[in-house]
Amino acid sequence: MPVVTYRLALVITTLVNAKERPIKSEKTLRALVRVGQAVNLAVERFVTVGEAIADENPEIRDDMSEACREARLAGVNIQALTDVKLDDPHSKTTAEKTAMVRAARQLLSAITKVLILADKVVIKQLLAAKDKVLVSLNKIETCTTFTEFVKSFIQFGNEMVELAHLSGDRQNDLKNEKTRAQIGAARCILEKSTMMLLTTSKTLLRHPECESARQNRDGVFMLMRKALDNVHHIVTDGGPSSGDLSPTMTVNGDSGISLAQHQPTAHKALKEFEDLVEMTRVTLVGPNTENKLQGALDTVMETTQDFTDSAYTSHENRERILLVSDRLRQELQLLLQIGVSLDQKDNISPNQELETAILRTRESSDALKKQLQDTAMDQASDVFKTNEDHELLTALKNAGFQGERDRIAELSVKFEEHSEQLQEVCKLLKHIAGTEPLSIWSEHTESSLKTLAPLLIFSAHTLAGYPASKIAKENLDVFADAWASQINDLSVLVKDINDVNQGRIERQVYLSLPRPGEQAKIAKLGLEMKLITSEMDAETDKWEEPDNEIVRRAKNMSSMAFSMYLFTRGEGPLKTTQDLFTQAEYFAEEGAKLFKTVKDFINLVPAGIHKTELIAHLDRLPVLCQQLSFTIKSPTMGKAATFNKVDSVIQETKNLMNSVAKVVTTCLVCTTKYNIELRGHLHMSHSSSRGWRHAAQMDFPTNGGTSDGSDRDSVKSGSGSGSGRSESFRRSSSLTSRPMSSLNAYDRS
Repeated sequence: MPVVTYRLALVITTLVNAKERPIKSEKTLRALVRVGQAVNLAVERFVTVGEAIADENPEIRDDMSEACREARLAGVNIQALTDVKLDDPHSKTTAEKTAMVRAARQLLSAITKVLILADKVVIKQLLAAKDKVLVSLNKIETCTTFTEFVKSFIQFGNEMVELAHLSGDRQNDLKNEKTRAQIGAARCILEKSTMMLLTTSKTLLRHPECESARQNRDGVFMLMRKALDNVHHIVTDGGPSSGDLSPTMTVNGDSGISLAQHQPTAHKALKEFEDLVEMTRVTLVGPNTENKLQGALDTVMETTQDFTDSAYTSHENRERILLVSDRLRQELQLLLQIGVSLDQKDNISPNQELETAILRTRESSDALKKQLQDTAMDQASDVFKTNEDHELLTALKNAGFQGERDRIAELSVKFEEHSEQLQEVCKLLKHIAGTEPLSIWSEHTESSLKTLAPLLIFSAHTLAGYPASKIAKENLDVFADAWASQINDLSVLVKDINDVNQGRIERQVYLSLPRPGEQAKIAKLGLEMKLITSEMDAETDKWEEPDNEIVRRAKNMSSMAFSMYLFTRGEGPLKTTQDLFTQAEYFAEEGAKLFKTVKDFINLVPAGIHKTELIAHLDRLPVLCQQLSFTIKSPTMGKAATFNKVDSVIQETKNLMNSVAKVVTTCLVCTTKYNIELRGHLHMSHSSSRGWRHAAQMDFPTNGGTSDGSDRDSVKSGSGSGSGRSESFRRSSSLTSRPMSSLNAYDRS
């Protein structure tokens, strides 16, 4: 189904583009008709699958049937619109173009509904598999004989395989890296717990009178049920569980996969603080901004307490953290004083004094971040230098073999202290983890160590009580191996976090998209963005004064968005994912400039409902620009993360473009209603305009790009929206490009 969706998006795109170009030959005309027929045929195949799913799932049958009916109707309408052109090649009208866009939107909306309903079926299957595993666990828990246990465990194993398969597919399909990490952590717990469940159950069956053996097994059951509950929580996006757990199981901070709303990490708190500091260049420092900055700094200081309060933080590191924290407070106070002074003078742009204060505050923030990273890495280094794990595990095993219960009790105290130190390292690692997945795996590792430590001690006590028991010995070996594996995972985690913080992350993957499923999703987003740019171009063409700065900036943004849309098709000047991210950076910057331009324009608008509406639309631009900038700057590790970042960048570009369109439309309404004269108020400088045109001619080749070169023709002529489009291509073509296969080329590979 994702492949069909992707192909549908491509052919719809072809149709929408064709409607914007005059048809020059009968051959082109007939090709367009065939495309319309192909759309209708593809839609028919798509809805056939959807209707089959509806027949098998009564709970979604009505909704799925209705969505399929809408998709089929849209497909018929698209074919009819292309058939009309056979009668009169020159019948292209604005109404016809609008009808095609409307039909395309209707089809995309219906396809989305079908996919969402199909996704509900997948979730239903996964939850059913989870419930089967839970029932099997309950059966194992009540077994009293080995024969009964073996039968139940075999059934449990089969159902675990099915759950592993379905949850693995779900993990691969998720686009959100945080959610992928969460479900990955839950799957990891289930996988590692299976062997522990086997040996603890066998040990208790052999020694039913042993309390430590019972506590050992019950702890594993609780661990697995918690993991199953977490799987449910993740795939239902926080929905209620049908399991046996209390509601607090996924919000008590021990889930290990960040399902709870905890205190923010130091990395996140510092990032939000730094973003607010950077934002003062756009918003300046009004009362609202001042309160936000103070609150953000307070949050940063709260997160540093985990470092300064830790018993394992050295005196030197603690003093450095306090010193840098004080410096950051002082720099922020100076920034606020300068900003408030500017605000009181009604300055609308930052001066050099404010810029210097922003830079000094950022330097202090970076220094604090670096000190926290050094503190966490020092603790990790200290714990690994001693190699205490190997010594303690060996001692516990020997004491168990010898039946030395007092020695086990003595070693248990040392082991618990060591476990607490490791958990403290994980807590600090979570604070400095540069990405959400690494933060989640830090919490997962901390939780796993916290859970495993008492279970390992229980297994040692059991062996000490029955030193001749082969099953008890096997059980302790399994827990010792599980602990060693967890320590190894921790060492890998430390290295990964350090690499990210030092900038030694995996290089960007310069490919287009990884697989049809991702392609379909991004192609759909690209098409939606294309429809918005078409509407934007139509709106800007209505202005009587096309040379004013609002129109120029809006057309420039439309051009950039169009080049990003072409990227989703494997066309245009953006050849690599890095090209896309750089173009998105320019797009966000242009959005910030448009915000300032329209802010000046608002002063010309009389008070009333239209001014209020314009202010409401305009206030969204800085937030959306900043959100896009956040996503662009976020580091990625690996191919999947890069492709998910592409998805997010295009989604956020579309959101910003949508808001820009609303701003421009409302500005047009205001100029028309109030007869506002923009000449002399909002014109770009002649030198700036001339410089852009000159750069476009020098940097951008006049051939190639889109499949038929029509957009290139508009660039050369400098007419209509093409002149704006040339600016975005000029920017992107000046990048150092690396070879990247297009979408179609990737399909062939």
